[in-house]
Amino acid sequence: MQAYGEHARRHGVLAYELGPDSIEVEFTSGWVYRFSYANTGQLRVERMKALAASGHGLSTFINKHARNRFESRWRKES
Repeated sequence: MQAYGEHARRHGVLAYELGPDSIEVEFTSGWVYRFSYANTGQLRVERMKALAASGHGLSTFINKHARNRFESRWRKES
């Protein structure tokens, strides 16, 4: 996973990993969510990838546009 932005802890997202048709997002809560084209939609996933790379706005976008459209989620082992 790649670290997200400079102030990640303040924004709720710690890290992300890009796939060809998906993005996995790790939140400060310890949960990792996988958003895919199949469940979230190609346009939303591509927008999430762009926001992740910019280090700004990803958590807000997820809350507004993809909150319950994830493919899977799991708790990250410490």
